[in-house]
Amino acid sequence: MSDFFKTIKGKSQGLYKEKMSKFISFAVPVATADEARAVIKKIGNEYHDARHCCWAYMIGTQRDEYLSSDNGEPSGTAGKPILGQINSFGLTNVVIVVVRYFGGIKLGTSGLIGAYREAARQAIEAGTIIECHEQARVTFNFPYLSMNDVMKIVKADEKIRVLDQQFDNDCVMTLETDADRMPALQQRLRDDVAGLAILEG
Repeated sequence: MSDFFKTIKGKSQGLYKEKMSKFISFAVPVATADEARAVIKKIGNEYHDARHCCWAYMIGTQRDEYLSSDNGEPSGTAGKPILGQINSFGLTNVVIVVVRYFGGIKLGTSGLIGAYREAARQAIEAGTIIECHEQARVTFNFPYLSMNDVMKIVKADEKIRVLDQQFDNDCVMTLETDADRMPALQQRLRDDVAGLAILEG
């Protein structure tokens, strides 16, 4: 099991033309299936006059959550080849959307598969592939009097990020760091912070 995964840095775009049909492709980094669906909906709305809006996404460091759609193209001719390109590049946390403007000439099954595959590849290659470290989060509460001890731990490691904090007599904080560093962080919090209780993580 790897703590690293590959994704793309930002939104990228490709364009492929075949027999008068135009395939405009987008690759967008996402963290959840909900985010992927929101991207698909947004692009579908923007290109509402296109004949088809086909897509595929892959989520998770284990690359075990994925879905694709042919959106009216013959079964297996659009979503699968798009997903195939995500797999070929070993990416995850990405959604690829390909909108097709029909040019009046039918491409046939193999023509469609090739066109959607090429459009997806162009979108990926137009972007920057980056390697990311899997992240983990921990949420805990502690008495206000232990604040200095908590902040000492947070400031000692630049890879620890504070995602949320609520200060009162009883404080709550959520931290994020590299997944393989999380057990040591939790242990240090337990050892060094009086009255601490881990709520989640």
